[in-house]
Parts: sequence; structure tokens; C-alpha cells
Amino acid sequence: MKGPRGEFAARSLESKRQKLRWKDIAYKRRMLRLDVKSDPLEGAPQARAIVLEKVPVEAKQPNSALRKCVRVQLIKNGRQLTAFCPGDGAINFIDEHDEVIVEGIGGRKGGSMGDIPGVKFKVTKVNRVSLEEMVRGRKEKPVR
Repeated sequence: MKGPRGEFAARSLESKRQKLRWKDIAYKRRMLRLDVKSDPLEGAPQARAIVLEKVPVEAKQPNSALRKCVRVQLIKNGRQLTAFCPGDGAINFIDEHDEVIVEGIGGRKGGSMGDIPGVKFKVTKVNRVSLEEMVRGRKEKPVR
């Protein structure tokens, strides 16, 4: 028998810890990269997409509104998702077949935010111009 093999020897403690660590769900999801695999942006902070259609999304109770969203298709992997258009009248600057940049909306644990059910992303740029600047009237939408 080579080296110490007792119950509290460093080698056995270390190997047991390595084995049992896989019982921890947070560790397992992190190691298997499950959250990155299921994420449409594939772990990236932003992604380019093409606008397919404008869709209103009903707000959750107790609010009553139609939140202005767009259905987009990501360029890098072809996945479709719904993205919110933040700002008063922002939806008017977005047309079908425009190229937009989408990013996470910033809800807890990468989920949806506020009263918009199932919408986890927001539009930040339209045809390489900031949507916020267009809403404020500082910039105009370029003609493609």
C-alpha cells in the first residue's frame, strides 16, 4: 500500500469532494454549460437580427397595455425570438426586414422584466443607429 489512505487523508477527501460536487445543481449546470446552450444569444452580450414582424404583447395583471415588441430572427443561428422596443414611439422607427441589435432586457437571472411576459430581450440599435437617439430626436433613421 502506497501513501496514506485514511478516511481523512487529503487524497480521499479531495476525490470524494470532486465526486460529490456533481450533486450540486448550480455546479452541474455551470460545468455542462446548460444555460449557455439554451440561450439564443449563445452566451454573447448582443446579437444582430432581422425584423420579421411587429407584435403587441399584453402586459401582466394588474397592468393593462399592449407592449410594443418585434419578432426577430438571429443572423448567427437562425433562432427566432421576441424583443421589446423601449421608448415612446420607438416602434415607429422599426420596419420589417430592418437589421437590429438585440440584447438581454436585464431581468433577474436572465429572465423577463416588469410586466412583459416571456420577453427577455430588447432592441438597442436599428440599422446601426441607436434606437434611443432616434426616439430622442437626435439622429435620423438611415435610408437603406
